[in-house]
Amino acid sequence: MLPKFLIADNSQELPDNIFVLHTESPKFLVKFNLDDITDKNIEMYWFDKTPDNKKIVDELIKDSEEFLINELENQENFLDESEN
Repeated sequence: MLPKFLIADNSQELPDNIFVLHTESPKFLVKFNLDDITDKNIEMYWFDKTPDNKKIVDELIKDSEEFLINELENQENFLDESEN
């Protein structure tokens, strides 16, 4: 079973961006700007039908953003611990 969210990266072609892949329905990819993850000018790419309800879309964006922030903080903490 896949995790609900995965991080995707292509630093060679889009060094200023990072992607979060939502693996559950509705499946989508959201592109975040690494300089400002909370920037609301994100791009979403839908693999499933886009939900008609804006509240659902907003909640999915919020969940994706929270996942990314938490994951980046976790990676930073892991790197800090491994240096000690």
